[in-house]
Amino acid sequence: MGTFQLKMEIPNNFCGLAKDFSDYKKSKAVILPVPYDGTRGWISGEKWKKFDSAKGPEAIISCSPNLEFYDDELDVISCEAGIHTLNALKTREKPELVIGEVYTAFKKLIKDGKFPVMLGGEHSISSGAVKALKEKYSDLSVLQLDAHTDLRDSWEGTKYSHACVMARVIEICPAVQVGIRARDYDEKDINKENIFFAKDIVDSDDWMDEAVDKLSDNVYITFDLDAFDPSIMPSTGTPEPGGLQWYQTLRFLRKVFAKKNVVGFDVVELAPIDNMIAPDFLAAKLVYKIIGYKFFL
Repeated sequence: MGTFQLKMEIPNNFCGLAKDFSDYKKSKAVILPVPYDGTRGWISGEKWKKFDSAKGPEAIISCSPNLEFYDDELDVISCEAGIHTLNALKTREKPELVIGEVYTAFKKLIKDGKFPVMLGGEHSISSGAVKALKEKYSDLSVLQLDAHTDLRDSWEGTKYSHACVMARVIEICPAVQVGIRARDYDEKDINKENIFFAKDIVDSDDWMDEAVDKLSDNVYITFDLDAFDPSIMPSTGTPEPGGLQWYQTLRFLRKVFAKKNVVGFDVVELAPIDNMIAPDFLAAKLVYKIIGYKFFL
């Protein structure tokens, strides 16, 4: 089927898909935009307003109709699985309230048999998704791709900061952390058996099977875009040198999908930079690739 029959340039619709390929009842994947940026890190304040991950979901969705819908790696048109885009979640100021709203939204998607895809927004939102999925999948584990461990127990007066998200997650279920290259001293002994540091994996794929084997059968993926090296992903609030590259990341994700049942994922922490479209497009293509892996691998 030609892509001209798939695309209708529908506003606020991932890939701009025509109704037959984005209707909620027919779609296997459902996009949940969560434009929340309430506990941001060091790029903050009036001077840094342009670095705002609340703008991330809109930036990803806005550029997604420019994707080539044919995936030559999979030899399929991935969006034929059906991708519905929900209205952006209305967020409140306190992170714990936003996390609760995410939990409620995921519960409905799970009940409806959908594959949930959350677009952030800052990373704090992921624990709401994990909580909901854990109630469905008792053996759930989380795969985190990230520059940071995010294992602080609290940060700037809250246990629900983006810097604490994985501390909250491992209270719910086990987690494997990949691409790490920055953490606080107090985090250094937490979850250390399940961390794959960027410096140890950047020049080899030998670690991938071990990482996959540490995961349970049912897996949720949380992908903080600062997992990528700033050379290809500068548009994040907390960039770290020495990150992952595109093709190695895809090889790893492909292994995960081949061996595990991925039950949902998020892509978070895109902070769009004016007049720099490439990082937004990378994020959109990552989302599209992962949906393709889910339904066509």
